[in-house]
Amino acid sequence: MSASMETTVLMTPESLAKIDAWVAKYPVEQKQSAILPALHILQEQNGGWVSRELLDAIADYLDMPRVLVYEVATFYSMIELEPVGRHMIAVCKNIACMLCGADSIVTYIEDKLGIRLGETTPDGRITLKVEEECLAACAGGPMMAVDGHYHENLTPARVDEILDALE
Repeated sequence: MSASMETTVLMTPESLAKIDAWVAKYPVEQKQSAILPALHILQEQNGGWVSRELLDAIADYLDMPRVLVYEVATFYSMIELEPVGRHMIAVCKNIACMLCGADSIVTYIEDKLGIRLGETTPDGRITLKVEEECLAACAGGPMMAVDGHYHENLTPARVDEILDALE
C-alpha cells in the first residue's frame, strides 16, 4: 500500500477536509505550517491521542520528514502520544498557582481519584496530566483545565463539584 493510500485510510474524510482547509491557508511550498492544526485534528479523531501511525501519516500527507512531526508532537504538552481518559485534567503548577496552593490541590485530586500525575483512572474516565508549567490564569490560582475549560480559585469542595460532574 502506498504512503498516500495508507494516509487516507488512517485519516477520516472529515479530518482530511479540516487539514486541507488549514493547508490552503499557506503557500503551497509551506504546507508543513499546518502541522499543529493537523495534530489537533487527528488527536480529536483518535479519541484524544495521536498514535505513531497517525504521526507518520501526517508527515506523509504534509510531505515532510517524519522526525519533524515527532519533534512538534513531543514539544507541545497539548499533544498526547499515549491513550488517555475521556477527560483530561491539567493542574497549573507554575509559581503563582503553587503559591496559592496548587500542590495541595494536586494531592487532593490524586487521593480522590486514586491515581497519580500522568495516570488514568481504571475506568478510563479521567487522565491527570503530569504537569502544566503555566496555563496563563495566574490571577485565578490555583487553577486547572478540564477538557480545555478553565476552573479557577480551586478549593477541595470546588474540585469535588467539578470532578463529580464528569461522566
